[in-house]
Amino acid sequence: MIFSSLIFMYLFLPLCLIVYGLVKPLKGKNAVLIVFSLIFYAWGEPVRILFLLLSAVINYFVGIGIGTVKSEKLQKLIVGGGLVYNIGMIAVFKYSGFLVENVNAIFGAKFPVPEIVIMAGISFYTFQIISYIVDCYWGKVEPQRSFWKLLLYICLFPQLIAGPIVRYSTIAEEIDNRKTTKKDLSEGLTRLVLGLAKKVVLADQLFRIVENTIGKSIESLTVAGTWYGIIIYSLYIYFDFSGYSDMAIGMGRIFGFHFNENFNHPYLCKDIQEFWQRWHISLGSFFRDYLMPITFFGHRNKYFSLFLVWFCTGVWHGASWNYVIWGLYYGAFIVLETVIGKKRINKIPLAVRHIYTKLVIFIGYGIFYFEDFGQLGLFFRNITPLNPNGWSSSFEAMSLSANLWLIIVAIICTFPLIDLGKKYAERSLETKTAMSIAGTAACAVLLVTSSILMVDATTNAFLYWNY
Repeated sequence: MIFSSLIFMYLFLPLCLIVYGLVKPLKGKNAVLIVFSLIFYAWGEPVRILFLLLSAVINYFVGIGIGTVKSEKLQKLIVGGGLVYNIGMIAVFKYSGFLVENVNAIFGAKFPVPEIVIMAGISFYTFQIISYIVDCYWGKVEPQRSFWKLLLYICLFPQLIAGPIVRYSTIAEEIDNRKTTKKDLSEGLTRLVLGLAKKVVLADQLFRIVENTIGKSIESLTVAGTWYGIIIYSLYIYFDFSGYSDMAIGMGRIFGFHFNENFNHPYLCKDIQEFWQRWHISLGSFFRDYLMPITFFGHRNKYFSLFLVWFCTGVWHGASWNYVIWGLYYGAFIVLETVIGKKRINKIPLAVRHIYTKLVIFIGYGIFYFEDFGQLGLFFRNITPLNPNGWSSSFEAMSLSANLWLIIVAIICTFPLIDLGKKYAERSLETKTAMSIAGTAACAVLLVTSSILMVDATTNAFLYWNY
């Protein structure tokens, strides 16, 4: 089941809200969310719920063990065992085939390549679990003594499949004590609808352009056609992933949970470090907080830590070498900017900094998109004057003309329009009322439009669904 489907929006979610509203005790509300979350996760593939429950049980006892034993050596042993299990689960389901393929290629072996279906959302909920047990060990949170409350944290369906990666400390208090205010309900529903529109009205439509450009035949694209396709892909991936995050955060608010933001208008960045402070914030902060402090032989080297962070960032995104290259590619620019220093970077003209960051980002998306090295090589050739297909053709001109309004709207929507609207609404009570009415009307139009488009888009899963 995916968020951008009629069955979720008009059956699953309303039924969950009705049952949740009818149950009064918070303990009962938590039970409702657990049941609906497990149904949501098991939808279409019931067996995967067993692995989710197994992880919940094992890590529940890991947390209890950390809080019970007094010996630091035993605590380290328990934490180490928990990390081995959790990372091992990701390795088996996500990377086993990739590892065997590379062993066969390097050593000429003929080991059978396992065909294991990736567990939806395993990277997201496992990282949440890892943050929980490490924070328990560091003393940042108390181990949860109730298995059901920990299970709620792990399987809460709004953010279960594709994040944001929610720390236990963020919602620990709300598991035990929360209520949905009128403001939560209003802002949550608004955020839900806006996220749905980002996905269905913008991302899914932009993806059609991607399919007809870099997704169709990179060999025949001109310089302009290749740049056009990868720029559209950058818009698509932003609206697809941030749309999911908006829906998750919005649904969390409806149920009384306040998740942290995951995107902050990343294309407004003026350097690559700022881009990653604005893009997939929960993943970046996870690696910063849990990998950067790691020491080797008793010492911590900043640049080696950065290498480790960006290597893991690349590997996290998929079992393919292009993702590793993509992570190290960004790591190289982060190191470069770290060496140059913020003060020197800020002296560079703003226009130059914007051009630099966008070029790095667009080329990075090319590395991210093409898993096949042959195709990736053609991409790099095609964005330069070495492209044998010429500078431009009628194809990209026709595509741009046919999709001009979609692209203009998409670009405009990368800016903080809602924040600007809120500031404008604060001018007077009349302005605030008018903006509220206009916002409600706009949400109604977006919901109707998205619902119509979902009739033909029920199979368009979010890009990060299987990460």
